[in-house]
Amino acid sequence: MADQSKNNTPEIFELDNGSMHVKISNYGATITSLSVPDKNGKLADVVLGFDSVDPYVKGLAPFFGCIVGRVANRIKEGKFSLNGVDYTLPINKPPNSLHGGNKGFDKKIWDVAGHKKDGDKPFIIFKYHSADGEEGYPGGVAVTATYTLTSATTMRLDMEAVPENKDTPISLAQHTYWNLAGHDSGNILDHKIQIWGSHVTPVDQFTVPTGEILPVKGTPFDFTEEKRIGESIGEVGLGYDHNYVLDCPDQEKEGLKHAAKLRDGGSSRVLDLWTNAPGMQFYTGNYVNGVVGKGNAVYGKHAGVCLETQGFPNAINQSNFPSVVVKAGEKYKHTMLFEFSA
Repeated sequence: MADQSKNNTPEIFELDNGSMHVKISNYGATITSLSVPDKNGKLADVVLGFDSVDPYVKGLAPFFGCIVGRVANRIKEGKFSLNGVDYTLPINKPPNSLHGGNKGFDKKIWDVAGHKKDGDKPFIIFKYHSADGEEGYPGGVAVTATYTLTSATTMRLDMEAVPENKDTPISLAQHTYWNLAGHDSGNILDHKIQIWGSHVTPVDQFTVPTGEILPVKGTPFDFTEEKRIGESIGEVGLGYDHNYVLDCPDQEKEGLKHAAKLRDGGSSRVLDLWTNAPGMQFYTGNYVNGVVGKGNAVYGKHAGVCLETQGFPNAINQSNFPSVVVKAGEKYKHTMLFEFSA
């Protein structure tokens, strides 16, 4: 096992258990490549991204593969109050604050606290210390993200965060764009998805939840049974970019609930996602436009789909949403299990 590294250089690290091969950078704790077999055992890289760290550092990635925080998604007008104090955040997606501000966790170099590249259960542990006042947020926070290949074609991500001296909102999300046919295969409109959520939190014109929690039944948002992503996408504006309430009970796995099942017919690859988070942003890459990625593949609109398990967007300002406030000394825990099959 490698020694803890306080390396300030962005790098790419590998995890390989013989059946799946993952590349992850210390820049943003970012998954840059993830290769899994299809029904014939043929490997393909199923995440959008770049061949080197440079484009990520230069800001060319629309949050490809990274962990976003301190608070994922939008905070309305970049404002909230906590314990009688008003806080103001950077408005980096006018008129709101998005994914932690101008320089969120996705744009930080994380320390590598442990790395086992191959063999049984390869893993990498990233740590990041978020300072008091960073991007306008209260209190210092110690953050850990551990990626582990737990079985032949399963990856687990454990995100933990402990506020040191002040209560603070924390909601981390993993922002990988998936394309199970291969990152360079075109769009994901023919993928089928089932989402274990019977409600969504509808949004205003600036993609901030209105505070309502509405049933999906009878709407284009209904994926309670498997459905082609493109089937009704024309009825929802640019595409899906909505938070689902993960409220449909199903069998549990490792104490986690089923969030989604994504399927590509051609390759027969399936991704089952399990989590302990209350919500999941279902985002169909509506704003991806001509990004030149790995192997000079050009990623266009809907080239990938994001399944970002999370606290509800703008929950800090919506008292009827599950709270994202973590008290000083308590531990935020968010786990995702990515189970691939074919």
